[in-house]
Amino acid sequence: MAATVIPLIALAVIVFVLWVAIRANIEARKTPHRVESTTRTEAERRRIAESLRDALSRKPLGAALAERLWRKLTNEMPGNGVIYDHHRDFCGQGLIRTEDGVMLADVQDGGVYFGPPIAEWKTEEDFVAFLARQSDFSMSGWDAGEPAFFTEDDWYRNNQRLTRAVLERYLARL
Repeated sequence: MAATVIPLIALAVIVFVLWVAIRANIEARKTPHRVESTTRTEAERRRIAESLRDALSRKPLGAALAERLWRKLTNEMPGNGVIYDHHRDFCGQGLIRTEDGVMLADVQDGGVYFGPPIAEWKTEEDFVAFLARQSDFSMSGWDAGEPAFFTEDDWYRNNQRLTRAVLERYLARL
């Protein structure tokens, strides 16, 4: 008996689901719903970007943080350093230990690949002088006065860039 009833119940459920789906499809064609665009206008994107820009800190990092950062970076193995995040594809900008010092470069695939150096420092003095004056705002790419970081590319600006919080998190690591 169960061998007959169970398949009949399963068939009834399948027919019911098909009937509901077909009916919903027919109804949707009769009264199409207005679909909201998920694409922002250029003006909306610009407004959001400027709002994010205006929230960035302009407080300089200072010499003490820059000195601590240099010392920690120079104790790393070449190819390691400050990487914004470790994930697939573009990971932002990083400060990477090189054989001769430290470089600022774009990071790909969690640190497996680096772009060409954007800037390089061979001495602590040069590195500290440069980094001490930086802020979240200047490192975001918005500050035309800092050519190492500046960009007019809306996608690249403030996209996984170095910040005080990222640098302090790196310094707090063992």
